[in-house]
Amino acid sequence: MADTHNMAAEKDLGHTTGTAPVANGAEARARQEREFYNPMAHIHSGGERLPAFGGEFQPGLYKSIEARKFANPAPLGLSAFALTTFVLSAVNLNARGVNVPNIAVPLALGYGGLVQLLAGMWEMAVGNTFGATALSSYGGFWIAYGILLTPNWNILGKGGPYASDAAAAVDPKMGESAVGFFLTGWFIFTTILLLCTLRSTVMFFLLFFSLDLAFLMLACGAYANDNNALDASKKLTQAGGGFGMIAAFLAWYNAFAGIADSSNSFFLIPVFHFPWSEKGREDRIAAKTERATV
Repeated sequence: MADTHNMAAEKDLGHTTGTAPVANGAEARARQEREFYNPMAHIHSGGERLPAFGGEFQPGLYKSIEARKFANPAPLGLSAFALTTFVLSAVNLNARGVNVPNIAVPLALGYGGLVQLLAGMWEMAVGNTFGATALSSYGGFWIAYGILLTPNWNILGKGGPYASDAAAAVDPKMGESAVGFFLTGWFIFTTILLLCTLRSTVMFFLLFFSLDLAFLMLACGAYANDNNALDASKKLTQAGGGFGMIAAFLAWYNAFAGIADSSNSFFLIPVFHFPWSEKGREDRIAAKTERATV
């Protein structure tokens, strides 16, 4: 192991077998020092530290962040989404017997809604169309969902337009189908975003995949409740809570990928680029070149 480490160090310093001159010695020594103090820095695929697609909330070809005047807003938006989704998913799973989602209202309006919407607007400022669309939209989703559950608006409550005692409501559970329409629309939107992540990273793709399934399960649970299939509705809602919980932790994972670097963390978590992505192809070409020169 020591010989291998020394050979790698010599390679970093620009040496070959002793006949080639030292190239970029200062840069190589600085990189070697970073690896010494950050022994897990090599866990990222490829040579230099590049922004993770999840951490940048950008599924396409990412841009260098060196000349950017703004900080990366993606981890903020991802964290806001993750925490609000985590709390609501815990309610959908009936964790500790809690089955009333009103605890999610302040988070939905403040953190998951307002803060995520602001992060989406900042993504617009840094030129990330995907991040701006996704974060702003889900910020709007949480604000809308918070309004839906706010008693003062009385959209689903007693005496409201979908209540059983309302004169115009023939179906006493009409509100369940209305919520199903709401969730189905978000399922369709999330599917569109999911298709845009197929050339990014595994962790970024899984975030949208699990979120897509969460919306689908919750929408089907609302429809089943309207059809008086109460057992199926409960199981579908719990399944939606389970997928939502996975989505929450994947959002935190991608947020960490955007926050952690050699200046604040002893390790950088892997994001697993798809082999058909641009970064995956670069890694394969680099690996072939390295094998050919050995």
